[in-house]
Order: sequence, then structure tokens, then C-alpha cells
Amino acid sequence: MKKQTKQWLIFADEDLRVAKIVFKEGIYNQVCFHSQQATEKSLKALIEEKSKVIKEHRFSKLSKVCKALKYELDKFQTKLEFLDKFYTSTRYPFIIGMLPQGSPTESDAKTALEFAEEFYSFARYLLGDS
Repeated sequence: MKKQTKQWLIFADEDLRVAKIVFKEGIYNQVCFHSQQATEKSLKALIEEKSKVIKEHRFSKLSKVCKALKYELDKFQTKLEFLDKFYTSTRYPFIIGMLPQGSPTESDAKTALEFAEEFYSFARYLLGDS
């Protein structure tokens, strides 16, 4: 595994750890943000291993790069779309209204965190780091 790939995974792991801590505190907005970040960094680890990471945050674009690199992520599309909405909406208070129900709920946070953990494990598996 390339050194830079490993760095992406380390950063993804740190975001997961933060998400778990703030979940216990009931700060669901930040759980969703850090879950999105962990997943994004896991995706970028996959890309880095075979190519060069692009400056992009949207999962729709990153997924296309992964597909071109022969990673099969179709089974994750719905969950990636779910997490994608948290990149901007959880960072800026004036955008919270863009989410249908307003701020992320406990259920949103639980779903986001569970998926981030699943995708991180999947990326590590593909990279032979499990």
C-alpha cells in the first residue's frame, strides 16, 4: 500500500473516532459531518492507491473515478447519496434548512455512522489492510 493511501485511511479513522465520541454527546450534526468525511477519505484512499486523488468532495464524482479504476461500488450508491447531503449542510448554519427535516436527527446520525464504519472497513479490505 502506498504511504499516501495509508495517510488517507488514518485520517478516515480519526473522523470515525470523532463521530463516535460526538454521537455519545448527542451532537448529531457533527456525527453526520465526520461520517461523511470518513467515507470521503476512505474513497480517496481507494483512488490514491491506483491513481491520483482529485480535488472533489461529491460522492457522485468520486464514485465515477472509482468505477473507472475498476472498484465496484454500486451497492453503496444509495448510502453515498444519503451521506453526500451532509458535506455542506452540516458545516454552515444557513444551509441547515436544505435538509428536509432541518438538522440531522439521531436516526440520521446513527445511519451515517454505521455506513461510514461499513465503508471504511470495505476500503481497508480492498486495500489489503484489514
